[in-house]
Amino acid sequence: MEKRELGNSNLEVSALGLGCMGMSFGYGPAADKQEMISLIRTAVERGITFFDTAEWHRSGKNLQRDL
Repeated sequence: MEKRELGNSNLEVSALGLGCMGMSFGYGPAADKQEMISLIRTAVERGITFFDTAEWHRSGKNLQRDL
């Protein structure tokens, strides 16, 4: 997986990222929790290290650490 520097932070993240808004709301009803956990795990296995979990993505459900 290609990597990129994240702004001026000296942090390196994958060039591809996973947007998480649709996991808890935004494009209809919230997605199935177990399916989304599986999706995130698959993304990590494939080298994704950049996850867009913006704080305003509803009540922070996609920020919970039960993966």
